[in-house]
Amino acid sequence: MTQPALKHLSGLDATFLYLETPETPMHVGSLHLYEKPAGFRGSFHKAVMQHMARRIHLSSIFTNRLAFMPFDLGHPIWVHDDAFDLGRHIRKVAGKSLSVRQAQDMTATLHGRLIDRNHPLWEFYVFDRIVRDDGSVCLGFYSKIHHAALDGKGGTALANAVLDVSAIPREVAPPDPSRRTRSAGDLKIGEMIGAVFSNSLAQYAKLAKSLPGAASQLGSALTQSAPTSPAAPQQSLRAKAASAVSLAPKTPFNVGIGAERVFVTASLPFDECKQMAKAVGGSFNDIVMWICSTALRSYLAQHASIPKKTLVAAMPVSLRDDSNKDMGNQASMSLASLGTHIAHPAKRMAAIMESTAKVKQALSQFKSMLPTDYPSFLSPWIVGGAARLALKTYGRGSMAERLPMVANLVISNVPGPQVPLYMAGARMLTFHPLSIVMHGLGLNITIQTYAGSVDFGIIAAQNALPHADDLAQAITAAFEEARGLYAASQQSAAVAKTPVKTPVSRATKKQIPAPKSIAVKTVNLASSSTPIRRKTRTALSGKTSLAPSADTSQHAALHARKTPARKNTRL
Repeated sequence: MTQPALKHLSGLDATFLYLETPETPMHVGSLHLYEKPAGFRGSFHKAVMQHMARRIHLSSIFTNRLAFMPFDLGHPIWVHDDAFDLGRHIRKVAGKSLSVRQAQDMTATLHGRLIDRNHPLWEFYVFDRIVRDDGSVCLGFYSKIHHAALDGKGGTALANAVLDVSAIPREVAPPDPSRRTRSAGDLKIGEMIGAVFSNSLAQYAKLAKSLPGAASQLGSALTQSAPTSPAAPQQSLRAKAASAVSLAPKTPFNVGIGAERVFVTASLPFDECKQMAKAVGGSFNDIVMWICSTALRSYLAQHASIPKKTLVAAMPVSLRDDSNKDMGNQASMSLASLGTHIAHPAKRMAAIMESTAKVKQALSQFKSMLPTDYPSFLSPWIVGGAARLALKTYGRGSMAERLPMVANLVISNVPGPQVPLYMAGARMLTFHPLSIVMHGLGLNITIQTYAGSVDFGIIAAQNALPHADDLAQAITAAFEEARGLYAASQQSAAVAKTPVKTPVSRATKKQIPAPKSIAVKTVNLASSSTPIRRKTRTALSGKTSLAPSADTSQHAALHARKTPARKNTRL
């Protein structure tokens, strides 16, 4: 039987391995609360074990581990783990009962630990009992998967493969025996070295092929953005680039970090956030950015000071097509201003929308040119060595505080399913994500939309966010502020649509006749053969009506029977 081809990590996927240190683990995760099914008395940990045993073949992530090239000549490859043990990857959290805050603290501790690279790069942790603030009892589930294996949207696709849309688990087809991955025992050194060179040559060829098109796109984009005013035709591209990039101000988040983590959450209603975004003419992402900006202003005002320059957020952006279901990373990073130096909420919103509009325009022009791969040959030595040296140097002492930064924190917005999901018959209540923090970027706010909720996951190095609860509360307070502003704007709009009655002075009232005092031209309907004139002039408006009302015509006719006909009779 022909052996399957070796599956190399892409350059972007491998970079997450090269950047990893004990202080900067490179995995992503999420914390979920689950509703306890009615009548459920067993162990949720055992239920999840049985559930996953039937679905472990749905994604190669679960059973593939890394195999490293001889002498680290190139990117690692994925191989099947012949010693795969499900119990190693799905673990029960100690403790009979935990509060939500205790579960968050435990999650922060677990998120700060590296994943063992000798096994598949994922771990699940199950909480059999969590007591919420209202006293209700629920179940808990924390997952972490190395970023080398998937990105945010890939994680959502993976979750949809493992989870169900009803309390009754769907039937899952058995594994296809024709689909298999090479195991470590199948590998030969000569074949692996040859694969490094062939993979690198393919990458160089792909790069050379894409350069003319990329250069053409770049030139076209720069031409479109070039100044058209004859007063400034000589503005250089360097000056334009310098004006577009501004260094971020110093904040408590921009420090060298350790392995200790803090994790807090917040949840907001999805529909209201969408309505607010629509009201200001922005996107859902714009209102989320405004909420984060407002919360950061509040936190910094309370624990430090609000910088005179705007904070800058690094935002991961997906390069993945809607039809692409691969688990690997297909993302890049953009920068957006948060307008934190602007106190006025509407002006701050306008600044955010202007910044995100520029990001969208840049992505539309350069998205196809952003790389997600690079040649494999010697990358672990060159890229990995340089990355580790830079991170070690940057995180040492106060180096991170002294060097300039292009961003203050990471904010990521991941769209998720709007229908409830289930695992082992239990309904998922919350979907709070956890991501990566690094030296100099000690704070990460990731937003996941799920089933009518906007779930915030705030993960940070402990020394970068010592008052994490205050930031979580500031997120909720920012939403309440936005809700108040939205309600006020809706009320103002309603008042503007209501007809306004002009106040009438006493002097004016004396000049206005009583309702019966309407001057009309009449004819004696009994004796006169003169046609009725259809024009009448009212004393109230002074306007001519081509079709007098029935009440006015009838009143005139009745009066004509009692009074001899005369012109301009005043009743």
